[in-house]
This record gives sequence, C-alpha cells and structure tokens, in this order.
Amino acid sequence: MIRYPFLQKGATIGVTAPSSGVPPELHGVLKAACSRMKKLGYHIVCGDTVWTQDKARSAPAIERAAEFNHMMRNDEIDFIFPPWGGELLIEVLEYIDFENMKNKWMLGYSDISLLLLAITLKTGMATAHGTNLVDLRGEFSDNRTAMWETVLSTKENESVRQSSSEHYQKEWEFDSPAPCVFNLTEKTCWKTTVNKEVNIQGRLLGGCIDTIRHLVGTSYGCVKHFKEHDIQGDPVIWFFENCELSTTDLRRSLVQMKLAGWFDDCSGIMFGRSPANTPVANYTIEEVYRDLSAELQIPIIFDIDCGHVPPQMTFINGAYAEIELSDGEGIVLQHFK
Repeated sequence: MIRYPFLQKGATIGVTAPSSGVPPELHGVLKAACSRMKKLGYHIVCGDTVWTQDKARSAPAIERAAEFNHMMRNDEIDFIFPPWGGELLIEVLEYIDFENMKNKWMLGYSDISLLLLAITLKTGMATAHGTNLVDLRGEFSDNRTAMWETVLSTKENESVRQSSSEHYQKEWEFDSPAPCVFNLTEKTCWKTTVNKEVNIQGRLLGGCIDTIRHLVGTSYGCVKHFKEHDIQGDPVIWFFENCELSTTDLRRSLVQMKLAGWFDDCSGIMFGRSPANTPVANYTIEEVYRDLSAELQIPIIFDIDCGHVPPQMTFINGAYAEIELSDGEGIVLQHFK
C-alpha cells in the first residue's frame, strides 16, 4: 500500500540540497523564497548544504546524505523542500537511510526527481514531483504552480483535481521577471499520438528522464518489486520530462527502460514540454513519441505541464490517477488510495 504524507498549515519545512546548493551570488533568491514561505505561515529550517556549491554539488555525498537523513528522521521537520535540482544527486543514494524515513513529503523536480522516484520505489511512500522552492519567491504563484499546497494537503482516501495551464513560458527573461516569477506567454496545448480523446488510469511514476534513467538495473529502480508489493498489480502511467537529451539519446533511454520491464503493464506515458528534444538526422521528437506508442500499443500524451518549461502540475509518485485529454486540454485527477 502507498503511504501518503499530509501537509498541515504551519508546518516546518526542511530545506536541504542533496544535489546542488545555492552559490553566494544567488543567496538572495533563496532567501526571498524562504521569506515567501514564512508569509504563507510555514516555518523554515535551512541546512548547511543549501548555502554552498562547488564542483557541481553542494557538498560531498556523505555530507549531503547525512543532512537529508537527519531531516527525514527529525520529528520537528514536517516537509523536505530542496532549493532546486542539479547534476550529481545519484552520488548520495548509497548513503540514504531508506529504512528509517518518517512519513513526510518531499517536493521538487529535475535532479531531485531521482531521489523522489527511488524513495517511492524503495519504501512505498508517495513523493511529489513539482515546483522548486526558488520558483515560489514571487509575489504570487500562477494557478497551476500554486496547486502544490492543495495537492500536498490532500488527505488519504481523498482526491485532488488539476487542469492544464492556459499559457506556458517560452523562455526565461531574467532581466524582466514577472511578479509570479514566470513569464507565461505561449498558448498551452496538450497533444497525443493517437489523434483522439484520451482517458487513461493507473499509478503515477516518473521524473526527469535525464537522471531517473540511471536507476535502471539498480536496487533503487526495481519497478517490478514496487508493482507487486505496493500497488497490487495496478497499471502504471509514466510521466517524464526531458531537460537536455537529443532525440536519439532520449530514444535510447526509452528503449532501455522498455527492455528493463519498466513499461510492462503500462497504460500510458506523458511527456512534459522540453527545452531540448534536438532532432538528430531528421529524427524528430514527435517521431520518437509515435515509435514508442506503436511499440507499446498505448497512448502517449506530450507537451504537458511538467518540468523545465513552466508552469507545472504537482504529480504524486504512487497516486492512482485518471488522465483525460480533449481538444488540447488535460485533466489530472489523483486519488490518494
């Protein structure tokens, strides 16, 4: 059975950096995000790792893991919220104490999604793929990003509904940030490989494919065991987002996942909008999606609100979801059961 944490108003947020920390020149960004959380009624405890960054990591792997383990075991910390992602979170996995984790949410994306997926697969505890802490530093959040609180405050055996965004951000404009951080200018349109309305159901699993693909073949990525012991054979809906991969690198990663059995009993796959997806020798991202859809005989939905092209929904690893797509608009209903 999936264990669902619950976020209460006034909770204490533990900010730790199991991947990248924040360099000194950007400390103001993190301080602004922490200040915004305090205005929302939360308490903040920042670990040492969030304030340092060198050689593509916040600190040595053992130090990052020790701080994370302490916050996960600490009864005075209710919710783990890293500042952002990074590059080398995979180094900490062997030092993470999966056996003694308290039931509490962890929220993030990008490199953080590797730890999120590993936690859910290893322990059966739900984890949350969604906004970064630093992206909540604005005067307000757009309606989709702001749903993180509602989703994490959903009780066990209850459900929460999210709808696709109206607009998304084409590119960052750091010289003219919006009051909600993102500059949402482009019309959102969810698409599919099957050219019709889509309705799929199953347990959500996923993350940033650049990083979670490295769980394949390890003890931290045993999807088969998770399906047999934690979701009683329910089908899986995978959600992915691509940060930097070309179409051929993405294709190789997806084939590897297929060969490893990750897509067995899969009812559908969703892909977020991407700043990458660079075609190689005329092999386009749409063709990657169509090839995979044909091989697995399942619908693929793409350009969803997930990942490095904001805004994004909050997807819960382990939750039972009903996904509907019609006329370019998507509905995600997640059941905490």
